[in-house]
Amino acid sequence: MSARRVVITGMGWVTPFGHDLETVWARLLAGESAIGPITKFDASTFATNFGGEVRGFDLARVMGGAAANHERAGEGVKFALAAASMAWRQAGLGDATGRLTADVNLSRMGVYMGSGEGPHDYDNFFAASLAAWREEGRAVDTVEWARLALDRMTAAREIEQEPNLSISHIARAFGCGGPAYNCMTACAASTQASGEAYEIIKRGDADLMFAGGEHSMLHILGMTGFIRLTAMSTRRDDYATASRPFSRTRDGFVMGEGAGVLVLEELDHALARGATPLAEVAGYGSTADAYRITDIQPEGKGAQKAMLAALRHAGIDPREPDGRGRAPVQYISAHGTGTPENDGIETAAVKGVFGPLADKACFCSLKSMTGHLIQAAGAVELIACVLAIRDGKIPPTINLDDPDPECDLDHVPNVARDLTDEGGVEVCLSNSFGFGGQNDTICVRRYRG
Repeated sequence: MSARRVVITGMGWVTPFGHDLETVWARLLAGESAIGPITKFDASTFATNFGGEVRGFDLARVMGGAAANHERAGEGVKFALAAASMAWRQAGLGDATGRLTADVNLSRMGVYMGSGEGPHDYDNFFAASLAAWREEGRAVDTVEWARLALDRMTAAREIEQEPNLSISHIARAFGCGGPAYNCMTACAASTQASGEAYEIIKRGDADLMFAGGEHSMLHILGMTGFIRLTAMSTRRDDYATASRPFSRTRDGFVMGEGAGVLVLEELDHALARGATPLAEVAGYGSTADAYRITDIQPEGKGAQKAMLAALRHAGIDPREPDGRGRAPVQYISAHGTGTPENDGIETAAVKGVFGPLADKACFCSLKSMTGHLIQAAGAVELIACVLAIRDGKIPPTINLDDPDPECDLDHVPNVARDLTDEGGVEVCLSNSFGFGGQNDTICVRRYRG
């Protein structure tokens, strides 16, 4: 049996720039910043009081009356439902409400998401905990806590905290009865989900998959945790330029939120129903650093292995130039967080893979504009790769006015790059690296029949 090829036939995202595919893409190419003051809670006393918030979002505007079926879902799950609805429609599978109009066996369509924790019922949880605290014994009266929690908290909201609920809601909304998985590999999650979905189709266990991720950590505990790790920028007086990947003056990442979902599909299945392949998934690599929980392996060995695996599966020699003397990959979507540690090590990893061709590829970070969407980041960045292939344009790394000498590759500083007169964009890599040493890379290329 010949190898099954996998293509992307639909895409959708919810980002701090909005959720319309073309509007968000235009804003990315324009090099805008989506970073602003946090409005979800009072962050005035926080060392970092800004982020990439999704503003003015309403699931009903995307899914119409079907949104009522997901009223109790957490905000991140609603982001994912909206993104899945956009991808479903673009793939020609049905309408915005989830109604199937294509000739597709939904028992062969699965869901693989990299989704984070759901909504936290802070007010009621903290109120019960404080009221049940007994100072004289320096302990919580667990019986009293249970009584108060039972009175204040709701079962439905507690269930919605589970990270697998995005799978449940998407499967219900679109009738998907195939393989269902969720991974929580931190910042690598939605790249891993997309790569594993590709492998599921490739080996014949499904014909179509929703793949992607959703997350929002713009809440009290999420922000507090990363502030205590000293991982976030503290430029409170200059938040629009706070996310500075590859800059000498970078001081940490900026938190964002959102979702990205793609429809991956076996090529012959897509063509048989008249779908349009937007790009082909050519390879996937996943590795572990086997190092430390919060530190990257200093030479980027795990990242190199992930990139090399994705390129090997795609049949691409990273040190063989294309017909125009360029690197064989024209756009590397960097993990590019803007932390002092990440950017230099990722740059070194790219050099280790591409050698003398490393500076001939565009290697830039969307996080400079959107902030870090955590578990949704990889899928959003993968969608940007597909759009770069379509249009031949590379989004910039903004706020890059003082490059770090150790980050000396082509980071497309501040202004988008148009490659249409230079052969366009044929191949992209999308990198995602997570806390704990998880490394995932996807290779996508222009679809040619």
